Amino acid sequence: MSGVSSAPTARGGVEAVLHARELYRFYRAGPEEVLALRGVSLVVPAGQMVVVTGPSGSGKSTLLACLAGLDEPDGGQVHLAGELLSHRPEGERTLLRRRYVGVLRQSGNLVGHLSVLDNVRLVQSLRGRGARSFPAADVLAQVGLTARGRALPQELSGGELARAGLAVALAADPVVLLADEPTGELDQITERRVLELLQAAAGRGVAVVVASHSPDVARAGDRVLRLTDGRWDGDGRR
Repeated sequence: MSGVSSAPTARGGVEAVLHARELYRFYRAGPEEVLALRGVSLVVPAGQMVVVTGPSGSGKSTLLACLAGLDEPDGGQVHLAGELLSHRPEGERTLLRRRYVGVLRQSGNLVGHLSVLDNVRLVQSLRGRGARSFPAADVLAQVGLTARGRALPQELSGGELARAGLAVALAADPVVLLADEPTGELDQITERRVLELLQAAAGRGVAVVVASHSPDVARAGDRVLRLTDGRWDGDGRR
């Protein structure tokens, strides 16, 4: 696959698993031009959990979509594990995403007619032969859903759905995990459980980026960044 480059480094000389440089994204709504991202850069090393906060419409979801290769920036570049993701054919971006990225959405992570276990197996099969991944049953054990592996998504509670979505995101042993409002509709106890699982993923060396309005999610991050009108408003570091 073309487009390989040397991996950028984060502050302190640590290798950056995820590196976004000067991302711009705009949309047209009739005669209006909406600037969703205005020169956003981000470097995330392995094992760090970054929380992106900001009001609705600030560009959080657009940023995550560009980082995952689900959307193309109009300017700037995204590198995953040293490989260029941006400005490549959609098929190449899809292969890179399957190889390196787990995506956790607030909803829609699961295929409705498949069991939780089969959803995990599906993601692992899409990663391709030779890819390292945990046994599907072990993935469910990580998120506490061993007993619900045969259940269909519509048979799960809200908290179980959130953990099943995280199991799917982690199924192919990603190096980057991107989560968009993963706890937005959860009670406080379930939110805490999901946060513990995200922190555990970072503890295993995954680079985690979470977009959220929740103060509890922000407190769980190693770094907290705020987007306002498509630009960084500040850079917090613990």
